[in-house]
Amino acid sequence: MSTIKMTTADFKEKVFNYDTEKEWNYTGSLPAIIDFYADWCGPCKQVAPVLEELSKEYEGKLLIYKVDTEAEMELSSVFGIQSIPTFLFIPVEGNPMLQPGAFPKNIFKQVIEERLLAKPKEENA
Repeated sequence: MSTIKMTTADFKEKVFNYDTEKEWNYTGSLPAIIDFYADWCGPCKQVAPVLEELSKEYEGKLLIYKVDTEAEMELSSVFGIQSIPTFLFIPVEGNPMLQPGAFPKNIFKQVIEERLLAKPKEENA
């Protein structure tokens, strides 16, 4: 599976409907990364192949969406995107983490393993 283009409508349906919900409530069943990018952005182009590799590597465990900030201005403004690329890391449970900047593959893998795929630690009973 490769990265998935996402519109504002897709986001509201598959991730979180900020029109009807006040508190963050992720509606997906797999952790996700959303890449806020633009076609003219050099660092965005550099990180795109890395995201494609990761989407294949973590197929069935993780979804990677791409949001064109030029086409999806409403969604970009909801998250206050001011620099690109910016990534929204979404665990199945818990709050998302917004992080601007282009990262090397090893950093993406570290965040995926430690924040998105790690099982929550059980409380000692």
